[in-house]
Amino acid sequence: MREIALDIETTGLEFKEGHKIIEIACIELSNHIPTGKIFQTYVNPLRENSLSAKEKHGISDDFLKDKKIFKEIVPNFLNFIKESPLIAHNGSFFDIPFLNYELKVNDFNTLKNPIIDTLTIARKKFPGSPANLDALCRRFDIDLSIRKKHSALIDTKLLAKVYLELKGGQQPNLILETKEENNRENKFQNFEKESLKDRKFLLTSEEEKLHKEFIKKIKNPLWNQYK
Repeated sequence: MREIALDIETTGLEFKEGHKIIEIACIELSNHIPTGKIFQTYVNPLRENSLSAKEKHGISDDFLKDKKIFKEIVPNFLNFIKESPLIAHNGSFFDIPFLNYELKVNDFNTLKNPIIDTLTIARKKFPGSPANLDALCRRFDIDLSIRKKHSALIDTKLLAKVYLELKGGQQPNLILETKEENNRENKFQNFEKESLKDRKFLLTSEEEKLHKEFIKKIKNPLWNQYK
């Protein structure tokens, strides 16, 4: 089962106020496990970052000036995600609406992919507990040391780990190990069930003669007492 963990960074929180996407990162998952395939790109927003956004992600306006604009990166982005379900933290209210707005204003079709919102899953699983990405990483003992600043790629890597834990942790590996153990057990059982062929041992005439002579030398043998 192919899924895509996704995160974006923007110049501000509201696309309705003219804010734009400056980074997109995606990680391919197969059966909830990262495959190693990644899509990541920075985007020239053709506008300045808000002060609050700069403090959050630390990406400067100068750094983005020579990057491709959104319209130029769309084909590669869409080719990577295809029709796979998209996993995003608060994606239903932030990432996906932001992406769809930019797609629409650039004359692309909006996303029709199924959306898996890990924030919604976490709130249902741990009602009343903090459910932001940092809190979930701490809950699942996921190393946060790489997250000095917000980064779409770093956050997507953390999101993939959180999603795996929300789906039951390392269960896919445990299931695989159980199958391997069962296979080993079955092989052992099959070995035990194998029946050995009867083997016949025939005495030579010389061996039979020596045996009779040996028997004669035994004094008061037990078998004579029960005749």
